[in-house]
Amino acid sequence: MADYTIIADVSSFICKMLREKMCPEPVPSPNNIEISSPASQDVDYIIGVYLYDVKEETIVARAPSVPTGKTGFCRPPVPYSLYYMVFINGSSQMGLKAPDIQKIIGRVAQIVSDNNAVYPHELQPWLEVMEPPIVLSQAKMALDEKVRVWQAINKPYQISLFYKAAPVYVSSAAVIDPPRVIEALFSLGMAGEKGGDPE
Repeated sequence: MADYTIIADVSSFICKMLREKMCPEPVPSPNNIEISSPASQDVDYIIGVYLYDVKEETIVARAPSVPTGKTGFCRPPVPYSLYYMVFINGSSQMGLKAPDIQKIIGRVAQIVSDNNAVYPHELQPWLEVMEPPIVLSQAKMALDEKVRVWQAINKPYQISLFYKAAPVYVSSAAVIDPPRVIEALFSLGMAGEKGGDPE
């Protein structure tokens, strides 16, 4: 199962995908797209990819324990949902106007809709077991919930896109050794001997 770096790998995947498909139109350069928070100051990029929440998925079935070595087992991997906000950097020096912002938002929505899944082995090529795809979908949020995300970082609300990436399985580093055999019982019998009491 995927290592703990899978969370950062998903963020990088989203950022890389936008850099490849947003440039040079409507965004001039890949350097204008960053993994960042709207709370970051003195930064000059246009699009930010912000991971604002990570939740354990309780409705997704957990995988069984994973064998490791000859006798040990790792605890089952835990499925998570990652929540992202893709936003336009209001402090950018690009001088974007409302129509420009709407074009950028529309293109982001189009790109994510057309490229809404990635397999963990594409992010971590060393994986030996095929895991289910990580799917990007619109986070089902009311406007007031989106506003609260902005308020949590002391920023006024602005138009942005909210996505959920799931399931993201994170493997366990805890190895469980099976109980050792401390006592064994054996029964010996003579060839041709029948059960029962002797006469």
